[in-house]
Amino acid sequence: QVQLVESGGGLVQAGGTLRLSCAASGRTFRTYAVGWFRQAPGKEREFVAAISWSGGTTDYADSVKGRFTISRDNAKNMVYLQMNSLKPEDTAVYYCAADLNLSRGYYRYWGQGTQVTVSS
Repeated sequence: QVQLVESGGGLVQAGGTLRLSCAASGRTFRTYAVGWFRQAPGKEREFVAAISWSGGTTDYADSVKGRFTISRDNAKNMVYLQMNSLKPEDTAVYYCAADLNLSRGYYRYWGQGTQVTVSS
């Protein structure tokens, strides 16, 4: 069982930065891949970024590549999403999710989400 709690969301102007954190419980967390997803009002949830259990493999959606960086600290059971050069279209609720397999789709465990709002 893995429990996830996101934090770090907020209101920021276009061009600004935010760092989201995903805190995980569970001794086996370090064996899980973690993904970040987002859902804007009226839109479907979409993949943002993912990282393998070791941190050696990462994957990014084209819309955030070069602006967002995913990282993890297994000693602290934490995963981060550094978001730079934010755009209004990045506004959404951001979720972290964990699963044994790294993918852009199915994840077994999900957090409750944190709101990110980017003003123009």
